Amino acid sequence: FSSRKARLTAELRLPELLLAKADVIDIEALKAANLVPAFTQKVKVILSGEITTAVKTKGLNFTKGAKAAVEAAGGSIEE
Repeated sequence: FSSRKARLTAELRLPELLLAKADVIDIEALKAANLVPAFTQKVKVILSGEITTAVKTKGLNFTKGAKAAVEAAGGSIEE
C-alpha cells in the first residue's frame, strides 16, 4: 500500500529553511528555491541540524523540537 497523501507532503530539515531566500518562508518560497517538489501541498520541518538565524515562516508544520529551535533563534512561526 502506498499512501497518495504521502506524495503531497515533504519533509524539510531545519537548516534548509535558510536556503530559501525570502522575507517570509512559505510553501511557495520553498518551491521557488527547489527545496520541495512543485506538487507539494504540505511541508513539515523536522529538527535535524541547527539554526542560528531568525526566520519568519508561514503555513508550515513543525515538530516540537524544530518549533522550539526556531523560536530560540528569534524566529517566528505563523500558521
